[in-house]
Amino acid sequence: MTDNSVNQRKVLAVVTNYGVEQDELLVPVDRLRGAGAQVDVAAVSMDDIVTLVGDKDPGKTVRPDLTLADADPAAYDLLLIPGGTLNADTLRLQSAATGIVRSFTDSGRPVAAICHGPWALVEAGVVADKRMTSYASLRTDIRNAGGEWTDEPVVTDGSGGWTLITSRNPGDLEPFVREIDTVLAAGT
Repeated sequence: MTDNSVNQRKVLAVVTNYGVEQDELLVPVDRLRGAGAQVDVAAVSMDDIVTLVGDKDPGKTVRPDLTLADADPAAYDLLLIPGGTLNADTLRLQSAATGIVRSFTDSGRPVAAICHGPWALVEAGVVADKRMTSYASLRTDIRNAGGEWTDEPVVTDGSGGWTLITSRNPGDLEPFVREIDTVLAAGT
């Protein structure tokens, strides 16, 4: 990434306070911040975010910047939804999170979700007719919600008036972050 590509862009990452996959949150956040983007991490509460590695081993603890309820989606250029099974399963039950997702998609702004993160998109009812990927166990959920699931490292779908970037797991972080950078640099 170059400083010019995402400099002054604003990204909102949404998570719960326990169970987000460490690298799926920290790698994109650190890279985007390093490239000059403002990235805010919104959690359910202002308590520390306890990340996990591989859905089981303790990871780093992160301080949220704000709560989901206090986040103003209109202030951001892109929504980032990291995975982690526990995080994603709890996040999709948060009405503030699904409301944020719908705010982005309704206004035509891009959403990037990795691993189990697309569960929030399914719950928000926005995956119909979208081509996407995810952790393999979400395949049926995505198809049942009207999406087209594929097994690829990163999938970008610009149909339906908004751009969706998805990846399968932490092993796909390089192409995932590269695609976020591309979309932010394009200003879409």
